[in-house]
Amino acid sequence: MEQEGMLVQSVYYGRIGSEATERLLERFGRDGSFLLRDSDTMQGAYCLCVRKTPFVHTYRLVGSADGWCLENSGVGQQRFRTLETLIESCRTGTASGVRTVPLLDPLDRTQIQAVSSAEFAYMEMSSSSSGSVT
Repeated sequence: MEQEGMLVQSVYYGRIGSEATERLLERFGRDGSFLLRDSDTMQGAYCLCVRKTPFVHTYRLVGSADGWCLENSGVGQQRFRTLETLIESCRTGTASGVRTVPLLDPLDRTQIQAVSSAEFAYMEMSSSSSGSVT
């Protein structure tokens, strides 16, 4: 994650589960708010989670030697050198063949921690023991 840009570093929440993700986006986000977390079910993959009321949409981002892509985005998947370029391409609509709900508002981890660090720490701890599958 260190080689990624500021956007990815600010929205990367690590190993939080889907329930904690939904609570974060519900409490601190709005339609179009998004964050990045580790996938619970696929080692080395990430989940891009976006709020679009009444749901939180989750897209798995998988990496390989030739770059990152959205899982199941179809034949001839467009690959991106970094997670940052993949997310920025989704935000600007320049990613060919990649469809997501609009990514409008990065949910910056540092701002969330400043607002409620005790609650956030509790959500991280409780979601890692919840056994939720994503």
